[in-house]
Amino acid sequence: MASQNVADYLLERLRAWEVEHVFGYAGDGINGIMAAWGRADNQPRFIQSRHEEMSAFEAVGYAKFTGRVGVCIATSGPGAIHLLNGLYDAKLDHVPVVAIVGQTNRTAMGGSYQQEVDLLSLYKDVASDYVQMVTVPEQLPNVLDRAIRVALSQRAPTALIIPADVQELEYAAPTHEFKMVPSSIGIDWPNTTPDDAAVARAAEVLNAGKKVALLVGQGARGADEEIAQVADLLGAGAAKALLGKDVLSDELPWVTGSIGLLGTRPSYELMMGCDTLLTIGSSFPYTQFLPEYDQARGVQIDIDGRFIGMRYPNEVNLVADAKSALRALIPLLERKTDRSWQEEIESNVSRWWETMAKEAEVAADPVNPLRLFAELSPRLPENVIVTADSGSAANWYARQLKFRPGMRGSLSGTLATMGPGVPYGIGAKFAHPSRPVIVFAGDGAMQMNGLAELITVKRYWQEWDDPRLIIAILHNNDLNQVTWEMRAMSGAPKFVESQMLPDVDYAGFAASLGLHAETITDPSRLAGAWDKALAADRPTVLDVHTDPNMPPIPPHATWEQFKSVATAVLSGDEDSWGFTMAGIKTKAQEFLPHRNG
Repeated sequence: MASQNVADYLLERLRAWEVEHVFGYAGDGINGIMAAWGRADNQPRFIQSRHEEMSAFEAVGYAKFTGRVGVCIATSGPGAIHLLNGLYDAKLDHVPVVAIVGQTNRTAMGGSYQQEVDLLSLYKDVASDYVQMVTVPEQLPNVLDRAIRVALSQRAPTALIIPADVQELEYAAPTHEFKMVPSSIGIDWPNTTPDDAAVARAAEVLNAGKKVALLVGQGARGADEEIAQVADLLGAGAAKALLGKDVLSDELPWVTGSIGLLGTRPSYELMMGCDTLLTIGSSFPYTQFLPEYDQARGVQIDIDGRFIGMRYPNEVNLVADAKSALRALIPLLERKTDRSWQEEIESNVSRWWETMAKEAEVAADPVNPLRLFAELSPRLPENVIVTADSGSAANWYARQLKFRPGMRGSLSGTLATMGPGVPYGIGAKFAHPSRPVIVFAGDGAMQMNGLAELITVKRYWQEWDDPRLIIAILHNNDLNQVTWEMRAMSGAPKFVESQMLPDVDYAGFAASLGLHAETITDPSRLAGAWDKALAADRPTVLDVHTDPNMPPIPPHATWEQFKSVATAVLSGDEDSWGFTMAGIKTKAQEFLPHRNG
């Protein structure tokens, strides 16, 4: 057997873990690994982004939509620094990602050398579950294997640092002697079942309730059938945390949709009216949208004991897999004969979807952004993956899109960083090349990094079995979400110097890359544009000129509160008349007559 160096063995070990893609960007701190990739016939596949932050986001998107570990790689110093934002996104959304980063030669460390950064200190927070430097070849298998296992078991980012000279050393396996640490490939997971006595206590609380509410998060993925059984037995409604939007179908009449500032009015009413709260796989942090602390009795199910019992004063905190816990709970639940609570929820949900349809039809200048989403919703392919960037796009993603079974979607839920929409979409396409992917991004996010990442799309799209990657841009020349936050939270008018964006021809840029592109300034063209994009033989960019004055009104805002905010910011806001009129027309849809009263 020919000798191999540490870099060769690194790639061999990744292949043994069945890692198929590594998202990264080259640099001289990882030249040894890049050379090994050339010898390895590009296995696992190296996916080149335009920036290391995008590599990290692509790894996060890949991991979110596969449940497998995402892997990214960057050079020493600036490359490692650039990964951080994407890795924090993984940390806060509980996503397994392994970062491999270079470092200067061991002989130069401590000498204030070029690109020398104390990476162990830099990464000790973002990769707090596991970060190690490989200093000798025998250390590599254990460090890499543990990084992968810890990432998967803790659903967290981990990191290994490999100095440039170590990459070039001849690989030697750990020997059977003192202070050598052997390692092995693979991991088999247990079925984490709950304690029987705790399940009985939980059932007692839930059976005693007359108005039960469910709060469902991403940790409940795969337990949709059990959740439906529980909701039917308890006559309950279910709100979804933003990262759990794809866990339950929005076609279920008792599903109230998203919760929180970006959530729905039925979700708000569900929480304000319930007397019992069952939280499943969610660590939703905004307690002001949960019941008052003395209002409801609480039960929580979560697989991670570190995050249970910290959002609501629950009586029972069950550490278990959601599916197995619910299966254990169902035989102990008593079917409620009084269905009036669930009927009220279903009526509220029906009215809400009618309201959303009416708000999408409100005239705007030039295009109502809600209509962009509303026109797509019934057209969503059955196996679609949807990503949304942070900003106003997240509002309409949360409220306007009606997900059906089998559809997937995600965004930066907790870090709420700008910029992951397009790279999440790219990661999703490498995870599932035969599935269509749709990205919603604001023009701020596109200018920040999305435009450059269209070049990555150009490079790889012809390799995907299904070439449909549709990027819909909310083009309003405004950092719109922050503009509205300034108005609503600070009572401040729009500060033009910080909020206005330069106008860019996004469709023109996309067309120059050979992508299908369309500029839309007439709302009547939206339906046809979606149809063409969904039938296209290549990726599509929809450059949709949207009205920045459509307000993302919080679900709990009353008419009086809206008028109060509008009055507070009229003075000195360049868009005051536009947003007041748009807001009045939009908010009015909640109070106009509906089919179901």
